[in-house]
Parts: sequence; C-alpha cells; structure tokens
Amino acid sequence: MPARDALTGAAGVLFTAAAPAPWPFSHPEVAVPMTIVPSAFSHVGVTVPDLPAAMRWYQDVLGMYLLSGPIEVVEDDSEIGRAAASIYGVGFSRFSFAHLCHADGSGLELFHFAHPATRARPENFEFWMTGINHFSVTYPDIEELARKIEAGGGRLRAKPVVLDPVNGYAVAYCQDPWGTVIELCSHPYAQMWS
Repeated sequence: MPARDALTGAAGVLFTAAAPAPWPFSHPEVAVPMTIVPSAFSHVGVTVPDLPAAMRWYQDVLGMYLLSGPIEVVEDDSEIGRAAASIYGVGFSRFSFAHLCHADGSGLELFHFAHPATRARPENFEFWMTGINHFSVTYPDIEELARKIEAGGGRLRAKPVVLDPVNGYAVAYCQDPWGTVIELCSHPYAQMWS
C-alpha cells in the first residue's frame, strides 16, 4: 500500500486520503505528523479613527456580529492597564477596543487609541513592506459585496479577477472607509488554493 493511502493512530500519525481526517485536517492530500498540535486562525486587529462608526460598518456591511465592546483601557495600575502597558509600552494613555466575529468564528478586533492619537497611514497599501497587508472574507457574490462596501463609504481597489474560470474562483480588493484593505474571495480559502 502506498504511504499516501496509510492511516495510523499513534505519535507521528499521518492522516491522509485513506479516511476522512479529523478537524482541522479535512483536506485529503494533507499529511500532518500528529506530534504537532495545529493552530487555528483566531482574529486580526485593526486600528480605526472612529470606533463606534467602524463597529457599525463591519456589522452592517460585512455582516459581523458584536462579541464585546467597546471596552475602554486606561494606563493605570489596574490589571487590564498593566496588561496593556506590557503590550503597547508605557505612554499609551488610553484606548478603546471591541471584538466582532464572522459567521465562521474568526474575529476582528477594532482599536482606537487616544494617545498616541490614531491617525491614517500616508499610504495604506504598502504591500512590499513586511507585516499584514490585507485580510480576507469569503462571500459567494464578490461583486455584490464590493458594491455594498462602496455604498457604505468604502472603496473598490481592484475589480474582480477570475482566477479559475472552470470553478468560478474569483477575488476582488476593496478597503473599508478608514483604509484597511479587504480581499473578497468567492470561495473558501482551502478550496481555492489547494
């Protein structure tokens, strides 16, 4: 039997095409040593100049729902104040944040900083620079969602591009009203790129 068809069940286990693998290894071609504990995407954090407006926009336009917030954090000796100082350093003064979620459980954490004051980047899509240059959402009709983003004050950066005409896989690039770049995908990521 070829190694690709094998399925074993102890340390060093490989889940492959022989049988359905447990979550999150549902792709039949993926062989993963089970001595590694897999991670799963949790959330992305985005800084905005107007937290209540951004919370409304992401709920109204992208269909996210509010988990918690806005939550205000002050640089002080409280537990959350000390935790924030360990992340952002001394001198952050005050910020607010909120947690939103997509239907698939992935999250968006929105931030607004009082000091240093939140401000827009001179160029919001420096794709050649290291770090995150966009985040992506899946929606079956990306043209419809792009129109909704534009109607909500966002912008279409690049019209939809069909990557695979046989399967109908397409992407488009937009941005929210505050400049965060959002890729729209017509199909789930693993389906499009496997």
